[in-house]
Amino acid sequence: MGDKQEQILGTLSAKNGGILGEKMGIEFIEVTSQRVVGRMPVAGNTQPYGLLHGGASVVLAETLGTLAAMMHAGEGKIAVGIEINATHHRAARAGFVTGTATALSLGKTLATYDVLVTDDDDNRLCTSRITCLIRPTPPGA
Repeated sequence: MGDKQEQILGTLSAKNGGILGEKMGIEFIEVTSQRVVGRMPVAGNTQPYGLLHGGASVVLAETLGTLAAMMHAGEGKIAVGIEINATHHRAARAGFVTGTATALSLGKTLATYDVLVTDDDDNRLCTSRITCLIRPTPPGA
C-alpha cells in the first residue's frame, strides 16, 4: 500500500469514513482496492418501526465502495460516487450489519463495486452496486 493509500485509510478510519460515517458508527475491517469490509451498529440507524433504515444500508455501501475506489485510484486521484442502487431483502432490529464491497470493474476513469450487507447471522439484508468516477485530485484538496 502506498503512502497516499495509507493516508486515505488513516484519515477515513479516524473519522469512520467521514462525518456521516462517524455518526453512523461505521468501522473498517479490511481495506484493499479489490475488497473493503466494514460494519456498523443497527442501534442508532433505524427507522420509526425499529428496523435498520434502508438509507443506512445505502450509506454503508457507498462509504465502502467509494473507499475501495479511492484505493484503486491511487495517488493524485480521487473517486466520487456517480451511481448507486440497492435492493433490500430483509430487516435487522439489533446487532451489527457488515458490508463487503467487491470489485466488479476497475478502469482508469470508472470503478464499480458490488456491496453485500449482511446481519450477524450472515443473512443477506441488502445488495447494492456503486459506480465511482475517478478524477485528478483538485488543487488544495
